[in-house]
Amino acid sequence: MGRAERLEEIVKRRLIYWPSSEIYGGIGGFYDFGPLGVQIRRNIVEKWRRTFVLPYQDFIVEVETPIIMPEPVFKASGHLDHFTDYVVTCSKCGRKFRADHLVEEELAKRGLKVSTEGLSAADLKRLIEEHKIRCPVCGGELGDVETFNLLFKTTIGPYSDSAGYLRPETAQGIFVAFPRLAEYVGRRHPFGVAQIGRVARNEISPRGGLIRLREFTQMEIELFFDPQNPKCPVFAEVENLEVPIVPEELVAKGATDPLYLTAREVVEKGYANEWMAFFMALAAKFLRELGVPLEKQKFLGKLPHERAHYSAKSYDQMVYTERFGWVEVSGHAYRTDYDLSGHSKHSGQELYLERRLPAPKEVEVVRVYPNPATIREKYGDRLGEVVKAIKEAEARVAEAFRQGASEVRVGDFVVTREMVFIKAEKRRTDLEKFIPHVVEPSFGLDRILYVVLEHAVAEEGGRVYLRLPPDIAPVTLCILPIVKREDYVAIGKRLMRELASEGFLVHYDDEGTIGSRYAACDEVGTPLAVTIDERTPVDGTVTIRDRDTRRQVRVKTSDVARFAALVRGGVPFDKAAEALGASPQ
Repeated sequence: MGRAERLEEIVKRRLIYWPSSEIYGGIGGFYDFGPLGVQIRRNIVEKWRRTFVLPYQDFIVEVETPIIMPEPVFKASGHLDHFTDYVVTCSKCGRKFRADHLVEEELAKRGLKVSTEGLSAADLKRLIEEHKIRCPVCGGELGDVETFNLLFKTTIGPYSDSAGYLRPETAQGIFVAFPRLAEYVGRRHPFGVAQIGRVARNEISPRGGLIRLREFTQMEIELFFDPQNPKCPVFAEVENLEVPIVPEELVAKGATDPLYLTAREVVEKGYANEWMAFFMALAAKFLRELGVPLEKQKFLGKLPHERAHYSAKSYDQMVYTERFGWVEVSGHAYRTDYDLSGHSKHSGQELYLERRLPAPKEVEVVRVYPNPATIREKYGDRLGEVVKAIKEAEARVAEAFRQGASEVRVGDFVVTREMVFIKAEKRRTDLEKFIPHVVEPSFGLDRILYVVLEHAVAEEGGRVYLRLPPDIAPVTLCILPIVKREDYVAIGKRLMRELASEGFLVHYDDEGTIGSRYAACDEVGTPLAVTIDERTPVDGTVTIRDRDTRRQVRVKTSDVARFAALVRGGVPFDKAAEALGASPQ
């Protein structure tokens, strides 16, 4: 039995995750997470923050934005036009399939390896007809290949014409909030914005457990920088880290094996800019610390026809799994100014940063001044509100009237040409506005959870357990009285509460044999087991057992928290024991 099968048994037995809405038959692409699954996910998120956000607080901030956004957001972002997959319907049973996946899977059954990446609807239809591909369920004839938009649509409030969509990525909330964020950081650059949250994609026929979901969690950063100065000021911290990369030029030749280059070499060879290479190097390190060795990772370059509509360059971080083969766990995209330019155009708001010029220059500035008399005639006592709205949308108002508009809506108000004075003024400045470019590392938490669990499965002499990194394990310590005796139980429960109050995740168990309880703790990846025995009431010591080696040492109960903190922080068991002067058991 392989790792994937062993993991499936553990997942079911320990209720780590399962298909959602099971009592009603379930629905594809949605999963529930149990107590252990929730904690592992939370630990992965916190490790991601410790890797990508907290060390760089001087230029990366965090936000949280809504999961539902109005239709204009996705018109501006291009998702309404480009966020699509191809669907094909069986004319006999009516089942719908994702066309490209169906073609690849059916031809693979015949020993034909075909890539459908970048193919059009007509290309897919031609392959279906040429190879006489039928419905895999009933054998019926397949109809035309059509486009299907993956956005979940809803209405906002009671008005059916007020359309909204569940966001397919957390990024758009950041782009829409850019004016406020730019002001918050004083328009300095580079600066990044991180967001962790739920997203939704209305997949046609999701399969593969956690690998393809309709609702999932993303961990993303949008890093804004000046395209005239794309240097990463902290690049030296990662420049010698190894990045397994398959650049576009090799992908175009059909290569799949990665080159093992340092982040500095990736930049020098022109495979990525410093910001992309910075985040790719951190991503490789992040997965390695989650238990995925570097030889099981690669960054696969995406050819132009394979990239998302907003991307000028992309790499997918892939991890090899026994069950699914190579799986994408993060995407690294150079989005240029695509998003900010699109939102600026559609909203009429200026989305910019400022760079300092080598020398001051004279520029012409178009200014809009409200005409209080005409505004008061129409809006009366709301004059102040109208003036504020005009000033906040000054650039859009000026541009609309410059192009001949007779009126323009700003917030709740309609402003006519008579309500404003527009003047062109000259002034000297040493600042210049620009729309920043964006590099985006985007991570899928659910896929990372799966690959981490599969790589953690260990089997030794019939013992099967999860060899999870201590800072990811859902429980840090198991408290196990060797027998269920009143004084042992009292000590164990008191120790459990003391450790919990210090922030440790603790499990207490006094039922069954000590061997079976050790095995249960090991199975879910608990790094340390604390045993209360006959010596504990006498001298205040307990044994601490290592999950991987099963070695035991004896420590004072007052030292258990320090021992656990060392192990959770990455100190090997033997080194932690040595640091505390623990005696072998």
